[in-house]
Amino acid sequence: MTSENGIAHGYLPRTVDVELDELLAVAPAIAIEGVKGVGKTETAARRARTAWFLDNDDHVAGVAADPRFRMSEGTVLIDEWQRYPAVWDSVRRSVDAGSPADRFLLTGSATPAAGVDTHSGAGRILSLRMRPLALYERGFERSTVSLAALLDGRADPITGQTTWQADKYLEAVEASGFPGVYRHAPAYRRRLLDAYLQQVIHRDLPEHGVSVRRPETLRRWLAAYAAVSSTSTSYARLLDATTTGDGVHPAKTTTIAYRDHLTQLWLLDPVPGWSPARNPISRLQQAPKHQLADPALAARLLNLSARALGLPTGAPMAGPLLESLATLTVRVAAQAAEARVGHLRTRNGDHEVDLVVEGPEGQVLGIEVKLAAAVRDDDVRHLLWLRDRLGDDVVDLVVLTTGPRAYRRSDGIAVVPLALLGA
Repeated sequence: MTSENGIAHGYLPRTVDVELDELLAVAPAIAIEGVKGVGKTETAARRARTAWFLDNDDHVAGVAADPRFRMSEGTVLIDEWQRYPAVWDSVRRSVDAGSPADRFLLTGSATPAAGVDTHSGAGRILSLRMRPLALYERGFERSTVSLAALLDGRADPITGQTTWQADKYLEAVEASGFPGVYRHAPAYRRRLLDAYLQQVIHRDLPEHGVSVRRPETLRRWLAAYAAVSSTSTSYARLLDATTTGDGVHPAKTTTIAYRDHLTQLWLLDPVPGWSPARNPISRLQQAPKHQLADPALAARLLNLSARALGLPTGAPMAGPLLESLATLTVRVAAQAAEARVGHLRTRNGDHEVDLVVEGPEGQVLGIEVKLAAAVRDDDVRHLLWLRDRLGDDVVDLVVLTTGPRAYRRSDGIAVVPLALLGA
């Protein structure tokens, strides 16, 4: 089926599909985890012969009454497993008893509520993170530069052209990476995102054991968090920005609870501070960079459309939210390459690198994100500093831009339009 704007309404292949195919060949049980709405259930259901949906009371009753559910043939999907945490231990025991590969798929949009005990699945149940759609997964442009190839030091030549300019990227920020949201018209998308945030505040958190006495305070805290996207602003300053209508700050313990539970719901997705394992750099700041699961949520919390982001009043958030989109894209691709993603900032702020991707063999890829189309020498000085400090551990350096073409500078740094970066 095709929509009136020409977009096919079928299943969008995801990078995580490739990971699942590889892992299910050897793993008896995999738990796909991530914020609600990223497509976990649809992706898992395509591989399952039997499915139990534990947001359905009848299915919960069936699983609770007959633990022999695990005796059914083929791959078994257990969706929203955290709603009946005992099922985790049932799967773990089945794996211990010798379940074959490709036996269980579990999906979850939260860790179990506080006070619920489950035995660790370490060594039995693999965890696989699923995030909203990376830019390249949305199918708008053909990727010409592979992050895996950059990380392996084999990304030459750097080529490709795109018609995308800054306004298109800001539209992609607003559109969202949630599969059920981004294809719709802007007005409908805004209402869907509002409803999503409303459900988190009024339903998901209470179901997770959190009493939200003043929903407007939580939304204000979320808006303050969105306003510091792509920065490592302290939580103390976040608290200062969260004032009630009468000018009173919420209690610190209240906002810490917000942070912790929203992280357990995967709604907050901070980027950790990074430090190299093999060649330490002294005086690095370890505070995380703040990111919401989807930059569209940040834009919605701040009431910033793509058009507003392009105006002087919204311009201060255009760069940070472009970095949020780039961060999401890099993280999805990096996970498939078995790489971890962090950011680097010295304590005195002399040097910072927006994203550092570290591969499984310790190889380092440094990435800067620029809203501008052109790259100047001053834009790459932190990347050159990183290469000077880490030497051969740095396999490549990249500036992600809103420019029209991909190329390699004379100093060896790759300049890549974000629309052309893929896994």
